[in-house]
Amino acid sequence: MASRSTITTTAAEPPAGRGANGRTADRAADRADGRSRGGGTARLRAARVPAGLLGALRARGTAGLAAGLAAGAVAGCGIPAFGGSDGSGAGTGAPVPSGAAAECPRVGPPPASSGRELRAMWIATVGNIDWPKKPRASADEQKKQYLRLLDTAAAMHLNAVFVQIRPNSDAFYASPYEPWSQWITGTQGKDPGYDVLAFMLKEAHARNLEFHAWFNPYRVSRQDDVKKLSPKSPARQHPDWVRKYGGGLWYDPGLPQVRDLVTNAVLDVVRKYDIDAVHFDDYFYPYPEGGEFPDAATHKTYGAGLSRGDWRRANVNTLVQSLSKRIHDAKPWVRFGISPFGVWRNKSTDPAGSPTSALQSHDDIYADTRTWIKKGWLDYVTPQLYWPIGDPRADYAKLVAWWAAQVKGTRVQLTIGQAAYRVGEDAAWRDPAELSRHLTLNAKYPQVRGDVFFSASDLAANRRGFAARIRADHYARPALRPVADGLGGAAPPAVQNTTAVPADGSGNQSGAEVKDVKAVKGVKVTWRPAEGAASYAVYRVDGKGPACAAVRPADLLADVRGGGIVDPSAKPGRTYTYYVTALDRLGHQSGPARGATVTAPQG
Repeated sequence: MASRSTITTTAAEPPAGRGANGRTADRAADRADGRSRGGGTARLRAARVPAGLLGALRARGTAGLAAGLAAGAVAGCGIPAFGGSDGSGAGTGAPVPSGAAAECPRVGPPPASSGRELRAMWIATVGNIDWPKKPRASADEQKKQYLRLLDTAAAMHLNAVFVQIRPNSDAFYASPYEPWSQWITGTQGKDPGYDVLAFMLKEAHARNLEFHAWFNPYRVSRQDDVKKLSPKSPARQHPDWVRKYGGGLWYDPGLPQVRDLVTNAVLDVVRKYDIDAVHFDDYFYPYPEGGEFPDAATHKTYGAGLSRGDWRRANVNTLVQSLSKRIHDAKPWVRFGISPFGVWRNKSTDPAGSPTSALQSHDDIYADTRTWIKKGWLDYVTPQLYWPIGDPRADYAKLVAWWAAQVKGTRVQLTIGQAAYRVGEDAAWRDPAELSRHLTLNAKYPQVRGDVFFSASDLAANRRGFAARIRADHYARPALRPVADGLGGAAPPAVQNTTAVPADGSGNQSGAEVKDVKAVKGVKVTWRPAEGAASYAVYRVDGKGPACAAVRPADLLADVRGGGIVDPSAKPGRTYTYYVTALDRLGHQSGPARGATVTAPQG
């Protein structure tokens, strides 16, 4: 039987309508020069089984139980969002179904920004940091590991995952340009026997998690012998494109052939797969490790009178600008976002910089992130602010304010990269409330539209209870994702025929036929799918609500795909009213259909 706190989606379908780089590094040195890790972390370790967070939620009796998630997966066509008036996933209904057909014409959706935020985690594949835990595991075991990570996302009420699919000029899919990744099978170029990206994407979307496909543009290998690469590797076939630096191999960003390769690899995925976004992390030119990156000959050929630094920045800018246009030309709804190092320039270097004394992405890795924002080349930016509040060299509080000021007045959405991996690391990070305080501080800035945590296995491990605290303090209910500004789209028409009927646990629900759903007590809510809808927001209020009511973010129960849910968290004998709205894939929301009132069945 499904957990009483799990919302299970029913079978009806809607109409069709950072970079962990795997290098060994000294963290103390990183802190000394202000360099963050995480999106650019140097840790190499196997992902932990997500027992920490899920175990903590079991102990609290809150949503996110692994058993409930598994039951939802079997019972429905998609899996669970959680939520409820008490933050425990409660949402219920009962007898007296009230099927409402038409849209409520004078009742609109909440404001597009109201209660919306991106909640996401990075799933790093390089070095098997998060997934797969072991590259030689069977396909079945790899799939189980991935589903456990998605269980963590569901338990945390996240609404997106950022999954690394091209970590080292390789691929987690069959690419015409690059070999299969070594991090899947242990051998670069070896076919794993299934379409890894298709599987990951399908399972994420089944849970209504956005899928941001994470690419690393220039990194080739953690070792520096090109002959050890797969014969199918472009770096092996074109060694003149490759430079040795810092014990590894990198493509030279100044070569037009490299820019073409990266562009083709990204667009291949955009065209073939139903991803929601293309994502880059902080790795462009490599972080300095002593000595210059060996591109003097390339600069001489292509530099056209520019200083080496300006030329390098121009190379990266050209890629970012070109990719932005070509992604949107191919699929206007696919977003392009980057998670840069958290400091653009220090104020001591540039009056427009931040009040910090840290490594500078503009000068050290030639990523001119501020220009990308001002030019509108990005749909979102997720700076990696991997420092605590009050850090003397890079204060989280001052950096959030600086980044909020940069995006103000632009269409670029700001989300913040959070250092879950640092919890327990030193004095500031031993406080399990540190990251929760980050989210509290973010709320002061309307420009901050959410958070992304590095990384998935750290959330699952729940060291010192930090993840459970974030869920209790900030993520007790689900949240809709922000509307993707400037990419078109429109609110779908309102859903019709919303009904709510008791589910008695026998598999025979009153007044409705239930397909492919296990026997679950609670309430079954169904609706007629709306044309052009990608998902549906289900709201629940206590008691008998008005036929037409303005929905509130505080009443959001679930955001799901499909044409119905089974809500088993209803308290027996209590009356609830459900309202359903439709959303397109960019987050535009319809007004609600008429509410459906029901009384939950007695236990």
